[in-house]
Amino acid sequence: MMRSSNPALRANTFRDLSVGNSSGEVMSIQGTVNKTFILLFLTLLSASWVWSNPQNMKFVFPAAIIGFIVAIVTAFKKELSPYTSPAYALIEGVFLGGISLVFERSYPGIVTRAVGLTFGVLFSLLLAYKSGAIKVTNNFRLGVVAATGGIAVFYLVSWVLRMFGIQIPFISQATPIGIAFSVFVVIIAALNLVLNFDLIERGSKMNVPRYMEWYGAFSLMVTLIWLYIEILILLSKLNRR
Repeated sequence: MMRSSNPALRANTFRDLSVGNSSGEVMSIQGTVNKTFILLFLTLLSASWVWSNPQNMKFVFPAAIIGFIVAIVTAFKKELSPYTSPAYALIEGVFLGGISLVFERSYPGIVTRAVGLTFGVLFSLLLAYKSGAIKVTNNFRLGVVAATGGIAVFYLVSWVLRMFGIQIPFISQATPIGIAFSVFVVIIAALNLVLNFDLIERGSKMNVPRYMEWYGAFSLMVTLIWLYIEILILLSKLNRR
């Protein structure tokens, strides 16, 4: 895949990887699924640590910064993914536990709904992908990547403007435009899941090294975390209407 805000999804993901090896230790879909469950468990574990101990909220901001750095390292050093992916899951769990607690205090029950919707979207799109209802063509990739990149740039610009006291209203406000914007972002985040499925399937067919199972699981986690956060934001806007 080409450039996107998901650092794990790039056009040269499989470039320069040795194809297979003498021991037959290559990437498989089932192996990637197993490792995804491991990362989900680690994320839930550290998220629960913050959720159950609000005094640990002080670690949330550092976790966001460190998690971003670990994600970039993983994207460019895929061979380290068996080590960096579990670390990323644990670190991001701290971040997710903190922001989930903040949203839950303001809107009781929102986290349960957001988790349910996130996994509902995941399994629905997986079913659609496996059934062939959604096909990953070059135009599909280009469209999702362009939209994702545009969102990333927009968020970056809004963050810079905020430092100068300039707010872009519809990012956070519960206006019809603000809600429509959040719906759009959720849709694009969801479509990135399809690109994750395609990445994992292509990797298994190309017989890339087995450590790419961790990389595939990592790329899926990056998208799931983004999707969950955007659903939280959307639900919070709807609660304010």
